[in-house]
Amino acid sequence: MKVPVKITVALKEGILDPEARAIRHALADLGFPTEQLSSARLFYITVEASDEEAAVERGRQMAERLLANPVIHRFTVEVSR
Repeated sequence: MKVPVKITVALKEGILDPEARAIRHALADLGFPTEQLSSARLFYITVEASDEEAAVERGRQMAERLLANPVIHRFTVEVSR
């Protein structure tokens, strides 16, 4: 069966996020001050799997092998509805 999964990849706590810093400053300049801002990448992938649990496992493998660097990134994988 085809199962849509959502993989979110973000920097771990303590890793500098220059993109988020620039956006935070730009938002403040536009009158939208924020206390904290971080950026993340979202991947929506439809995978072939026997069930939702297997689809999440395939997504986890994709993140571990290609989409995320385990030294600097954390990621989550969930079924996208």
